[in-house]
Amino acid sequence: MIRVLVAEDSVTVRELLVAILESDPGMTVVGQAKNGVEAVELAKRLRPNVITMDVHMPLMDGFEATREIMVQAPTPIIIISSSSSERDLRAGALMVVAKPDDPGSPQFDGRQGQFRTMVKAMADVKVVRRWAERAPRERVRPGGPVAGRPTSPSRLVAIAASTGGPAALQRILGDLPTDFPAPILVVQHIARGFVSGLADWLNTGCSVRVRIAQHGEPLVERTAFLAPDDRHLGVGRHGRLVVDDSPAIKGFRPSASRLFESAAQAYGSAVAAVILTGMGDDGVAGLPAVKAAGGYVIAQDEGTSVVYGMPREAIAAGVVDAVLAVDDIAPRLAGLTQARERRS
Repeated sequence: MIRVLVAEDSVTVRELLVAILESDPGMTVVGQAKNGVEAVELAKRLRPNVITMDVHMPLMDGFEATREIMVQAPTPIIIISSSSSERDLRAGALMVVAKPDDPGSPQFDGRQGQFRTMVKAMADVKVVRRWAERAPRERVRPGGPVAGRPTSPSRLVAIAASTGGPAALQRILGDLPTDFPAPILVVQHIARGFVSGLADWLNTGCSVRVRIAQHGEPLVERTAFLAPDDRHLGVGRHGRLVVDDSPAIKGFRPSASRLFESAAQAYGSAVAAVILTGMGDDGVAGLPAVKAAGGYVIAQDEGTSVVYGMPREAIAAGVVDAVLAVDDIAPRLAGLTQARERRS
């Protein structure tokens, strides 16, 4: 039985969340907090498996409550908000989702099912005590050539991430050298309306520029382009971004598999693909195209993944060149953008 603590100051929304969660026989709501102070105290006393956290609450808001819980009683936390903010991700939450629709909405049934699935996935996540903010680290310098790869450098980086991805992206993009010579395309699965907040947060601590991709704009170095809400992201042969609303692929739009296939078609062996923490297997179907074109594939390791789903499936498919801890990915990408050794 998954034990959930619901922190929400609105009685109406709180009752709705409780009803959604307890409609699943495998979940029970063990506590309800009306403000952030209660949320911290109940987290310490009840030790739930998962906490759903509102943002705007009296006495102590959801951001501060999340920080306190991650210090005093580390627990997987899902922030539930009606608007995006970089603070959602900085506080220590694992996921940010939109508040539930009105029960009369045609999207209600589907979205409440997705919400329950997300809570179940978070219950299996192991979190660690969060101390002070990470001290600034020296950004990596480009390493030497990567053995066993073609002599041409990687000229495009394509990254896929889902649950736990924002923090992993922050580590990777923040540790790249300031003169990183390749553009970066990113598909991050996140609730509608939160991509802008993610871009703002990443821009506060990354050496590369982070922006939301727009159709037809040129790829430029030292820039990471995020797939916009509910749009696929790819690249054309003339080095311009392709953003479109063609049908979802296996339920995903944006689709990481679509990104990887597009990158391989446009850049061939000059692609470095990275598959990060996340549920499911989005991206795995697109990685064979990268391998067939002679590109290089990196998967995040189990120890540093919040959810070891997407990387595990990629490794099982036999399309991964290197399995790396999150802190080792930026140095490897820096090395790949330099001339690589010729195959023996």
